[in-house]
Amino acid sequence: MAISNHEIDYRIYGEEMQYVEIELDPGETAIGESGAFMMMEDGIQMQTIFGDGSQQQGNGLLGKLFSAGKRMLVGESLFMTAFTNVGMGKKHVSFASPYPGKIIPLDLQQLGNKVIAQKDAFLCAAKGVSISIEFQRKLGTGIFGGEGFIMEKLEGDGMAFVHAGGHVFERTLQPGELLRLDTGCLVAYTQGIDFDIQFVGGIKNTLFGGEGLFFATLRGPGKVWIQTLPISRLASRVLSYGTTNRKEEGSILGGIGNMLDGDGW
Repeated sequence: MAISNHEIDYRIYGEEMQYVEIELDPGETAIGESGAFMMMEDGIQMQTIFGDGSQQQGNGLLGKLFSAGKRMLVGESLFMTAFTNVGMGKKHVSFASPYPGKIIPLDLQQLGNKVIAQKDAFLCAAKGVSISIEFQRKLGTGIFGGEGFIMEKLEGDGMAFVHAGGHVFERTLQPGELLRLDTGCLVAYTQGIDFDIQFVGGIKNTLFGGEGLFFATLRGPGKVWIQTLPISRLASRVLSYGTTNRKEEGSILGGIGNMLDGDGW
């Protein structure tokens, strides 16, 4: 599968493990999260920078350090990498997904110049996009929202790309329309959305529901991006699988089946 937009010069390739290829005109720069880089063509210069390289982080060293330090609060690294086309003609640089899921292209100019996302969601962007922090002002949202008091804020008028787990889909909420979802399944939302937390309620739901004690509630107007497989849920399953005896596998064979596949020796 390939998704493209000729006006903003990018293509997304793949299904479960996607990567995004960004086309750079001479002199253009893209910024990537540390560890997201996959490949680039000859004529692109790579440079490590403090923060996100946007003008909003200040001109002095103190301003740059403060901006970079804020990014650490949302789980991002202190440094980012800038990729600049210093050659002749168009060049391409690609960034890969960190785990199975989907890459979401966000045209901030069409989204009110601001999107709030979960921590660790940022992958790459056009230079000039500011990646900062968004404090949750409501006590309940900060304590029980799954993402804590701090989320990631993407601002500017360029393209940004975030990554989420499993299948990702977009919902547009009309004014006053309410959507409830698992707190970990929320990827991002536009600034017009009212984000809050609601207690599930009911003693049976609380004790035996298996879905947690709180819903994330989002009230329109605005756009919401939702993921089917939060990385925390995936990590929990993998950890459980790796630390328990797999007696259920192999059916009647039981331990013999485990020995045959190398786990019983």
